[in-house]
Amino acid sequence: MMFTKRLHEPIMRGEVTCSVRIWQRPRAKVGGRYALGPGFVEVTSIRQIDLADVTPQLARRSGFAGVVDLLKVAKHGPGENVYLLEFEYHEGAPT
Repeated sequence: MMFTKRLHEPIMRGEVTCSVRIWQRPRAKVGGRYALGPGFVEVTSIRQIDLADVTPQLARRSGFAGVVDLLKVAKHGPGENVYLLEFEYHEGAPT
């Protein structure tokens, strides 16, 4: 799972703990560990949501200034399904 570079530091500090993705189907899995900086992100939940559930508050929790800012980055390919991924950042290599 990839993150835009400007989100790396806030994720590593624990300030960003979720991500909204627009995919055809999930491209990550619960329990999946994805390298980021000197550690990794572990996905703790994935759930499909409606586009209307993407609020300014959720956009800020995801590290974006607002909904429009988030939606410019969230769409990956031709998908139209909206997913909310919750995750935790861990220091060190995945075990």
